[in-house]
Amino acid sequence: QVQLVESGGGLVQAGGSLKLSCTASKGSFSAYAMGWFRQAPGKEREIVARISWSGASTHYADSVKGRFTISRNNARNTVYLQLNSLKPEDTAIYYCAADESRYWNGNYYGTLGNFGSWGQGTQVTVSS
Repeated sequence: QVQLVESGGGLVQAGGSLKLSCTASKGSFSAYAMGWFRQAPGKEREIVARISWSGASTHYADSVKGRFTISRNNARNTVYLQLNSLKPEDTAIYYCAADESRYWNGNYYGTLGNFGSWGQGTQVTVSS
């Protein structure tokens, strides 16, 4: 089972950018689909973006499409989330997670119910 550590969060003004990183130790990071989720105060955790093991296939929530970009570097066991044009409503704790249900599976970018091995999260705060 992979172990994940997120970093890169912070305080930024609306319209600004951040780049989050999630680095894995243990397990077979490069084999799995990865996802970024977020949870705002008083709200349920929601999916933000997903990426297949090779990076060839991605999927985004409508709320972030065109503003956020997920990518990965398997040689560095790291998945990234570039956040651009940030809005106050993007304020949340951002988590990465792995879908370990399939290995090196084509363009599979993960199924919501299969994500696990959660990191501790990184706080993103966007001021207006």
